[in-house]
Amino acid sequence: MEKIFNPSGRCKIYQNYFRPVLGAAALIILILSSSCGPGGQEAARPRVIKPGVKPRVEVFLEKHLDLVKDKKVGLITNPSGVNSKLESSAWLFKNHPAINLVALYGPEHGVRGEAQAGEYVPFYLDEKFNLPVFSLYGQSFKPEPEMLKNIDELMRNFDTQSSGKIPEENMVKGLDVLVFDIQDVGTRVYTYVATMALAMESCAELGIEFIVLDRPNPVGGKILEGAVLKYPEYSSFVGLYPIPERHGLTIGELARLFNDQFLKTKAKLTVIPAEGWKRDWWFDQTGLPWVMPSPNMPTLETAAVYPGQVYLEGTNLSEGRGTTRPFELFGAPWIDGWELSRKLNSLDLPGVIFREAWFTPTFSKYQGERCGGCQLHVIDRESFQPFLT
Repeated sequence: MEKIFNPSGRCKIYQNYFRPVLGAAALIILILSSSCGPGGQEAARPRVIKPGVKPRVEVFLEKHLDLVKDKKVGLITNPSGVNSKLESSAWLFKNHPAINLVALYGPEHGVRGEAQAGEYVPFYLDEKFNLPVFSLYGQSFKPEPEMLKNIDELMRNFDTQSSGKIPEENMVKGLDVLVFDIQDVGTRVYTYVATMALAMESCAELGIEFIVLDRPNPVGGKILEGAVLKYPEYSSFVGLYPIPERHGLTIGELARLFNDQFLKTKAKLTVIPAEGWKRDWWFDQTGLPWVMPSPNMPTLETAAVYPGQVYLEGTNLSEGRGTTRPFELFGAPWIDGWELSRKLNSLDLPGVIFREAWFTPTFSKYQGERCGGCQLHVIDRESFQPFLT
């Protein structure tokens, strides 16, 4: 294992857990009208890739349906939960005859991924799936017992307060199994890690089985960087447990670590591992397409710089939110981009060049104001150290 240490912190490795307009409108209408088969079912999509790493949802549906046989299933997911045809896990579960999917659970940004960072996500009934969608980024970050065990009561209360009607067949008492299928980005502060941990904790307390469909760490699993969180003093939703900022683990490996080391009540945990993934692989070496796991994580390049650039959120500098290059662009209205790039490049930091840049955020810090700053260009991602940078 290769280790990179932050000068102000130490890194501990958990080795046992590495495993024209009208024309365009007409085209859109044509596409939409042909996207469903008989009875409103989605038409089969062609295989768009031949991945080196097979998505775990495919392995689960092919080999592990015994884990959910005759059980009521909940699913924590978002747009990144897809198979090799880019079909969502929610759609696959809902339409599989052997899976009784009774509820969806959304992390920060929601099941559909449309909410911005920090935006409150409410409970609602999803018309596509005819299922309740419980928010794990609303009134509570940890699933409340009634969200897992008293689903029927919550739905009836919702029904009396809305114009919609909850289908009686969806009125189930509670879950037997909760499945997690979301792509992480390899950084401790990314909130999906905490969402998984807290959901696993609730399941352990209520006797509900927890299944993680593992996915590759997109920035690789050989390099660790940044200080280990001081625990429990600084434990929070953006860092629950003592792992490095760039932790080098897959989401499934994190689940095993949390369950073995930190949960007071151990969960009945099953991890469907990310077979075929090599620890030194970046996401673009897996053969899988990048589906942005959150609105401001549009590319793998964003994920590469995120472990360090995310800390600009706590400063008076824009971290590039509201631009097409979040976390790669940074600056403020009073900054001279030329001078900043000159000084940063003089540091000769490994694997990176800073280019002077100007941008006007459409939202977030300095919305509508012209900012000077830099764009961070990673020229050698193997030597680049985002936290040090």
